[in-house]
Amino acid sequence: MGVDRSNLKRVIGASAAVVTALQAGTAALALSKGRRDYADGVWGPGLAAVALTGAALGTGDRTRRWALAAVTTAWAVRLESLMLGRLRSSDTEDERYTEFLEGDSTPTVLAKVFGTQAVAQLLVSAPLQLAAASTLPRSARRWLFPAGVAVAVTGAVVEAVADRQKAAYTAQPKDERPDVLDTGLWGVSRHPNYLGDSIMWDGVWLAGAASAPGGWLVAAPAAMSYFLVYATGAKRTEDRMGDRPAYQDYQRRVSFFFPGT
Repeated sequence: MGVDRSNLKRVIGASAAVVTALQAGTAALALSKGRRDYADGVWGPGLAAVALTGAALGTGDRTRRWALAAVTTAWAVRLESLMLGRLRSSDTEDERYTEFLEGDSTPTVLAKVFGTQAVAQLLVSAPLQLAAASTLPRSARRWLFPAGVAVAVTGAVVEAVADRQKAAYTAQPKDERPDVLDTGLWGVSRHPNYLGDSIMWDGVWLAGAASAPGGWLVAAPAAMSYFLVYATGAKRTEDRMGDRPAYQDYQRRVSFFFPGT
């Protein structure tokens, strides 16, 4: 199987400890400031922390674990820069959090936001943890590792380009910019930033699947896609924008997520 079970337990335990510490620290700050949306700011760092923890403590293939750590960290740094900019640009909590948590007690907020996010981070990063404690096979299957890295990099680039195009659109004066952004990647998918994010984590899974047990962790990228579409992003945007005529026309012309769907 090529998995160092003892080392895998160590990596999983350390990853859980790191994620818990990050979530707890963020929760303490968020609750003291009345900004529960600070949770957005720890998503990328938490996943990068798991990747780096696995790379440092793992006994698996050295090249793979550090390559995945590098790709994940680069992705997280860019995302964190974007998230911090959004959080700093507003003095009030994101209305999505306010609506979602209306009337909830502190323990409930901790469970619904920070606890749930910690579990999600550990689930999504499962391929990273397994890869850190796994060797690569001598068969042709080992080529899934570089293929996966290539897919992950492609996804990260798609996400970055989409976010840059959206930023350029938003920066235009409201009375001069089009009613909807439908050019560039936004003319291919209505949510190309989330699509790129999904592809990024598909690539991480594929790289981990070079070691046979990793293929069974397909639930990890599936969970990421679910979070991106239904839990945090795409579907909520559709619900918020769906009553606007320009956006309704956009929905008829451009695919929701994957091109052609």
